[in-house]
Formats: sequence, structure tokens, C-alpha cells
Amino acid sequence: MSNIEWDEKTFSRFAYLGDPRVRGSSVAYVLTKANLQDNKYESTVVVEDLETGARRFIENASMPRISPDGKKLAFTRPNGEKKATEIWVADVQTLSAKRVLTIKNVRSVEWNDDSRRLLVVGFKRRDDEDFVFDDDVPVWFDSMGFFDGEKTTFWILDTESEEILEQFEKPRFSSGIWHGDSIVVNVPHRIGSKPALSKFYDIYLWRDGEEEKLFERVSFEAVDSNGTVLLLRGKRESRYLSEHGWLYLWDGELKPVYEGPLDVYDAKLDGGKVYFLTPDAGRVNLWLWDGKAERIVAGDHWVYGFDVHDGRAVLLIATATRVPELYLYDGELMQLTDYNGPIFDRLKTFEPRHFRFKSKDLEIDGWYLTPELKEDEKAPVIVFVHGGPKGMYGHRFVYEMQLMASRGYYIVFVNPRGSNGYDEDFALRVLERTGLEDFEDIMAGIEEFFRLEPQADRDRVGITGISYGGFMTNWALTQSDLFKAGISENGISYWLTSYAFSDIGLWYDLEVIGPNPLKNENYRKLSPLFHAENVKAPILLIHSLEDYRCPLDQSLMFYNVLKDMGKEAYIAVFKKGPHGHSVRGSPKHRAKRYKLFIEFFERKLRKYEEGFDVEKILKEG
Repeated sequence: MSNIEWDEKTFSRFAYLGDPRVRGSSVAYVLTKANLQDNKYESTVVVEDLETGARRFIENASMPRISPDGKKLAFTRPNGEKKATEIWVADVQTLSAKRVLTIKNVRSVEWNDDSRRLLVVGFKRRDDEDFVFDDDVPVWFDSMGFFDGEKTTFWILDTESEEILEQFEKPRFSSGIWHGDSIVVNVPHRIGSKPALSKFYDIYLWRDGEEEKLFERVSFEAVDSNGTVLLLRGKRESRYLSEHGWLYLWDGELKPVYEGPLDVYDAKLDGGKVYFLTPDAGRVNLWLWDGKAERIVAGDHWVYGFDVHDGRAVLLIATATRVPELYLYDGELMQLTDYNGPIFDRLKTFEPRHFRFKSKDLEIDGWYLTPELKEDEKAPVIVFVHGGPKGMYGHRFVYEMQLMASRGYYIVFVNPRGSNGYDEDFALRVLERTGLEDFEDIMAGIEEFFRLEPQADRDRVGITGISYGGFMTNWALTQSDLFKAGISENGISYWLTSYAFSDIGLWYDLEVIGPNPLKNENYRKLSPLFHAENVKAPILLIHSLEDYRCPLDQSLMFYNVLKDMGKEAYIAVFKKGPHGHSVRGSPKHRAKRYKLFIEFFERKLRKYEEGFDVEKILKEG
């Protein structure tokens, strides 16, 4: 059996699983494949019987939701002609289906306990064909475009008569869940002129056109209900958006379920029990609270999503060398799917080696991948920096890491202060100091790596990252001569324009860089743009035009200034794709990005070539 080589197209061989759901003996999830030839993603809802193992498929579908009685399956399907979303309901046994609603924008769909009504949450905008208008901030949001007066819209749909029984609107960023026959609505609390993305919520109970305020200006939101008890994620009151989220139950009285030390990613009720995910020093584990909280599925892995019913949990689990597959936990963990096993059996993968190191006042986690080397052979090094800063690296599959390790590079990555997966103090240490001690943590990790791996070539070190990782790549090239090449993606070069231009700048930047941005020296001191004269290494800036989180100005400014100074700089702007274009761009977009990534480091860290002829490179691909 011949082996498969890693290249810019290998990602399209994988099957990607998402949105798992379980009810009784039925499991549903979304299976997505990248079709490079037609440049599109093809999604199929898979319905699996846990007792028989039988699988059935609904093509061109997503967002599967099994009704509480286990007899029906709701799902969504795009209608390209109408530029709308259709909601369908199928019989679980036969998969005979009918369309019950067509609306333009759907965010969530949830069954009522009666297995008849659906709560559909979406949004409406002005949608003038010539211009957008707003009197609120932000005016745009990544992946969502311009708000154009957006209102969150709630529909209660009777799937039998196919009639909308109730409809109401709330401000943008609102969300809602069923609570018995009522709806609990989370509405961002207005603080002066800044309502969206505030740290606070007002929580309402809506029923039959009447509403009651349950909470005002709290830092948690309702995320699940069993009909009598609400599950709340967040805190009673937060000072920072970067704080950890914890868990509470409310039945008229607020009761703590989990109050740290770790953050909570996702949580669900199962009767009176609570299941939840925590990032944990490079891992994501599943916990159970049944009067006491304990880890029940723990290991060197990431749980990407889960659902639970009657003590049975289905989980999407990835490792550093495998994309997510579906698992069942009912006291023991059992793998249900192996879509990607035959592909990975023919791919050489690289397990990370973990190390701990001292950096200033903290112990920090780091990992590295070792390529296949001959004795005494020196190999180049690529340092990866995660997003965030409250992101996390560890035991998860990162395509670019495996790709470049397969081509003979050491891959180094650490969790500097500010990362998630540790206590809250660790996460908050980066606030108003971004690029200072966190950068020192990264550099200390690289030095420890060199001590551990004498075959690593100190004279051929590259650095790369996306978002905060892009900022840190820009910053690293202005602060150290260690790096001989950098690829900065969707990063930050000037914090002042990020504050004023980014969709989250009015909240996030004030926290991470500091208050009073027009006068605060941090906005200049911590911006790579103002240290551009120090850059000695070639840099490739990659950005997506539809990124509203770290908009294009950030890379374009840095590029223009570097070129004006006579530095070696290149910029690739993808015309489509949001902030997360590295995984959410079209298949051809992603393949071209991976090709640029491979070839820039090959030419700068291996071949020492002058220039970067992108036409020649893409033609070779």
C-alpha cells in the first residue's frame, strides 16, 4: 500500500465531523468534505443507530436536531436561489422529510419538549441594495458582515401546521433557549453607547407576548434548561471579557456548579446533572457535575463538541495526529467513527513532545515536533504562536504543523502567559502588557527547545501565527534577530487603528492594550509598526479582505512601511474569507494559502533564495 504525502491538498482527503447530537439510541452529526475540483464544501447529515450501527444520510444538510421523543429530526438546508435557509423536519426512522420554513438568516434551531414546536433564532436587516446604515456599534462583525440595523429575531414554529405561532425581536447579539413553554432570552446590557459585546447581560423570560426580567446586568448567560432549572455560564459580575466563564444553576435561587480554576467552554444539562468542557493545559476534557465536579473523559486530546442525553454523551475528539472522530461515553469511552483512519494509516504523522520551562516568574508548557533526521543532520525550525492571546496550543491537530514537520522542520509551540487552559490569573497577566512578558515566555521556550534538541539549527528559525499569533510574528521580527523569516497572518501592526476599526476594538483593545487609546502610550509602544526599522528578516503578510476582526489595514500598513524602508516584505490578500479564513476559506483558497506557506519557508529557511516569485510558485502547484 503506497503512502500519501503531505502537501497543500492533503486536507481535502479528510472527512470533517461536527455538531453531534444524541437522543435515545439515535445519533446525528454533520459530515463535511472539501471538494477541490468544484471549490465547495459538501455537508451531509448522518443519522446513526447506536444499537444496530446502521447509518443513513441526508445530503446538502446541516444543523441536525433530534426531537425529545426521538421520533423527528430537524435540519437546515441552503437555498442558493433565494439566498435563504430552509428548515426541514424528517421522520427519524424513514428520513421522509418536509420543508417547514424558509427564512433568510438562521442562527439556531431548538425543539420544545413537546417535540412539535421549534424555536428558531435568526436575524433581520434593512437590506437596502445600495447602502447600509447604522446608529449603533460595531457596524460590522467578522463572518457576519455589516449589521445594517440588525435585530435578533425569534420565531416559534409549529412543525405540524407549518405556521409561525409567535415572532418577536431583540437587539443584536441576543440569544434564547426554551425553558419549559417559555423562552429565556439573553440580551446584551447597554453601557452608555456600547450595548453589544459588553460584559453584562439582561436575562428575560418570554411567554405568550409577555416578558419578565429575571436578571439585570449580570456577567452570565443562560445556555441550557431542563424545563425547571436554568444552566448559566459566566460569572455573577466580570471586570474583564478575558475572565474565565464558570457555571451556575438557577431555579429561583442561584447555585454554583463550578467556579474554577479552569475556564468552561461548553456546558449542557442532562436531567439534574451538568456536563461541561474545560481547556486544561493543552487539552480539552469532559467533566460531570452531579453534586461534585470531576473529569470523566480526560487525556491528551481535544474534545471539540459534545451532546448528552440520559447519561450517554457523544463527543468529537481530536488528537495532535488525528482530526476529530465521534466517540460515545456511557461510563466507558468507545470510538464510533473512523472516517479518516485509512488516510492516516498512509500518512506519516508526528507526535508532539511536551516540555516545561521556567520563564521569569512562571512555569510554562511547550511542545515540539521532531522531523525525520539523519544522524548529525541539522534541521530548520518554525515557531508557531496561537491566536488569542487567550487561545491555547497542545494536543490538537494543526494541519500546518504536520505539513511542515513532514518536510523536515522542527515545529515549536508554547502556551505563554495569557493563554487559556490555566487559572484566571495566568490568563489576565497579559492585559495591558501584550508583547512584553508573553513574548519573553516564547523566547524562553525556544531557548529550552534548543537545549533539548541539539540538531535544531539556530541559524534557520522562522516564526508564524494568525491573529494574536500574527501580531506576535510582526512583533518578534522587530524585537529579535533570531528569526530569519516570518509569515504573519491576519495580525495586528497598529493597536490604535485596531481599536477604532476592528469589530471588537471598542471592547477588546481597551482591555488588552489599555484604556484611553488616543492618549495611552501603549497603543504606540506595543505596536510593531513603530519598531519596523528593526526588521531584518523577510516577511510574508497574508490577510483576507473580509476580515473584520483584524482588518486589512493592519497588514497593509506594515507592508507599506517596511517596503518604504527597503525591507524584504510581501503581501498576499485573499479576496474572500473572514478572520478564520485559514480553515473557513474555500477549498482552493486554502490550498493556495498552504502552498504559499510551504514555499515561503522553503525559499527563506532552506534555499536562501532572493525574492518570492508567487506566479511561478502557484504555477508549480
